Order: sequence, then C-alpha cells, then structure tokens
Amino acid sequence: MKISQSILFLCFLSLSFSTAQSSEGRLTPQAYIEKFKDSAIQDMLKTGVPASITLAQGMFESDYGNSKLAVDANNHFGIKCHKEWTGKTYIQDDDEKNECFRKYNSVKESYDDHSDFLRTRDRYKFLFELEITDYKGWAYGLKKAGYATNPQYAERLIKLIEENNLNKLDIEGEKLLGKKFSNDPLVANDSKNEKKVAEHKVTAVSSNNDLPFLKVKKGDTWYKLANENNLLLWQILKYNDATQDTKLYEGEIIYLVNKHNRSDVAFHIAQSGQSLRYVSQLYGIKLKKLARRNHIKQDAELKPGEKIKLR
Repeated sequence: MKISQSILFLCFLSLSFSTAQSSEGRLTPQAYIEKFKDSAIQDMLKTGVPASITLAQGMFESDYGNSKLAVDANNHFGIKCHKEWTGKTYIQDDDEKNECFRKYNSVKESYDDHSDFLRTRDRYKFLFELEITDYKGWAYGLKKAGYATNPQYAERLIKLIEENNLNKLDIEGEKLLGKKFSNDPLVANDSKNEKKVAEHKVTAVSSNNDLPFLKVKKGDTWYKLANENNLLLWQILKYNDATQDTKLYEGEIIYLVNKHNRSDVAFHIAQSGQSLRYVSQLYGIKLKKLARRNHIKQDAELKPGEKIKLR
C-alpha cells in the first residue's frame, strides 16, 4: 500500500514538474504589455493607429505572444500572406487548411507591418478619421472592416484595453513621443531643426477660413513641421488629409487644426492641374466632405472649368 502511494506521489510530482516546465517562459498579459508597449506607441506616432488597439490586437491574436505563429514566425497579428507579400512565409491551419501567413525576422517587424497594413488598405481608411483615443470606435471599425471573423472581436479588444488600462497609453504616448521628433532620421541631418523656432510659428498666425496655417518652406518635412508646432505626426497628417507619402511643395498651405466642413465661398472653378485635395487645402475644407458634396472621389483630378461646390 505504501509503495503504491509512493508511486502515485512520484507521478504527481512528475506531472507538476511537467506543468511547470510547459508554463516556464510563457508571457503573461502584463509581461506582454511591458515588452511591446514601446513598439505600439512608436507605431501610433508614425501611423496614427492607437497604441491601445495595437497592443490589444497583439495580445488577442498571439495569445500574449505564446501562440505557435507568434513563436515560430514572429507574427503577432495573424496577418496572412496576401498576393503582394514577397517575404518569408509560414504555413498553418486557420479558417482553411494550410493557409499562408507572413513570417518576420523580429516582433518589431510584425508591429510595423501591422500598422502599415491598416494604413495602406482602403477598407480601413475610415478608421483614421476617428480620434486616436476612440478605442471603441477603432475596435468596432476593425470588426466592420473584416479584420477578423470572430463575432465578438470588438468586445474582446475593448475588454483587454479596459482590463489593462491600455487607453492611457494613447494619451501618455502623445505627451511622451511628441518630444522625440527631433531624433527622427528624416530630420536628424537638418541643422536648422535644433533651433526649433520659428518662423513657422510666426506665419502660423495667418488664417484661412478662420483656420491657423503655415506655408511650407524649402527643406520642410512632415516630421519637422509637426515638431516645430507641438503636434504629433498623425495629427498634422490628419488635419491636412495627407499620409507620410504625401509630398510637400514650397509655398503649400498646411493647417495646424482640423479643417471645416464648408467655406463661406460658394464654389471654386477648377484650373488645369488642380486636384480635389488642392481645393480642400485652398479653402480649408475637409477633403471627405468636399468629395461627398460634389459626388467625386477624394483623389480626383479636376477638369479645367469644373465647378466645385464649397458649401
């Protein structure tokens, strides 16, 4: 009897040790947040995707970094290959058998690709019109845009954000990273950047449609303009209906606050080479509102003599 009990006890110890071993090295929710929150904040600064949303998606999609896809492929967001992907791949079953997923050299690459994935696809474009602190709007918007098939996807993200107070990162990240533009490689070689004065702050008292604006000078970048006017990159891009890839032209008007929905001027007659965004900047009207009012696409090139309604 004693021998049997001893055997059972040894089996219990063996099972307990095995369980401890399998959990060893497994990331907890808090460990995951501490490890990857900086990447989420940095991507928020670059692209305007809320850090809370990025972290919550990473936690949910990767099982806090412990899923096989996360461990073997550094893929924390479940992003599949899609036809444009030319990098490494990882095959595993998902909605269907043997599906192709993106494989990254590091988790940081996965985070960067996730933000770019959202920023460059038309179906997610409407999300960037939301306030960066509107995590609920982002969560429901991601579900609406088809990011995941789980019917409770939005609610799961919101629960993760609220249980872990991730929404504070969106606010604190603005304050923390708003000071770091001068370290960005795109402006580091600009000796004038160290002065941070600025002529731009003087010209910013000019207004158009009662909106403060500045005019682009030679050598300006989006990062530099944001830094000199105490804005984050996502803010200045949003205010001007732009992306990081939008080129700046000397003398162009750049707004420092949200544009209006309409103008006091009734209409604009287009000239050769003008785009709808050009008109949007000229009169200080949101591009989306202007496009909707005139029933044309936001990236439309206008025909000479075309009449564009401004209100």
